Amino acid sequence: MSEYTATVYWQRLGAVFTDNKYSRAHEWRFDGGTVVPGSSSPHVVRGPLSDPTPVDPEEAFVASLASCHMLFFLSFAAKEGLVVDNYEDQAVGVMARNEAGKMAMTVVTLRPKVVFSGRAPTAEQLDQLHHRSH
Repeated sequence: MSEYTATVYWQRLGAVFTDNKYSRAHEWRFDGGTVVPGSSSPHVVRGPLSDPTPVDPEEAFVASLASCHMLFFLSFAAKEGLVVDNYEDQAVGVMARNEAGKMAMTVVTLRPKVVFSGRAPTAEQLDQLHHRSH
């Protein structure tokens, strides 16, 4: 079993708060010392209460899925003797109402593009690598 942690830190900074007009800006703090600015998505909470420049939870969710897929893909490719020079995934997540009528991330589409050196996998091998990574 492995355990992963993150600290989410927010401050009121003098806002009234009960009027629901407080900043959604916050920080994600990780055990390695990395601090990532966060905010609600401007699609969910309009500015200036939401800051569009930090990472929002929806973006982070999509990025975490794409990153996890990539890391497995790279490992499987290396084990098969394939040399990956470049991997890029412009992943997209869709927020919509789910079957219960609640807003949720209903679909995440990964769109990886991989550049190999030397021997490239066949289309079937490439599909299999992605399937295993999923």
